[in-house]
Amino acid sequence: MAEFLVGAAGFVLAMVALGLVRLLRGPADADRLMAAQLLGSGGIATLLLLAGGAGVPAAVDAALTLALLAAFASVAFVRSAPGADPAEPDSTEPR
Repeated sequence: MAEFLVGAAGFVLAMVALGLVRLLRGPADADRLMAAQLLGSGGIATLLLLAGGAGVPAAVDAALTLALLAAFASVAFVRSAPGADPAEPDSTEPR
């Protein structure tokens, strides 16, 4: 069973590496954010699979830390988007 989990971790890591192409070539900031979230989610999945397959309990702590950082990155992106601050007038609204 451990070999299967390590193999699944390798497969997830390979698919996340393909998502890196979208991160580097994304035409819009939202596309780049989604690719970065894919990297975070894939990294979490890889670490958890390795923790189960190889018996490395420290990988669970690293996965939780990565999940927390991914959540903070999403919040920071949304807050920096135009029109995110209700006190600030949105330039896209008609006058």
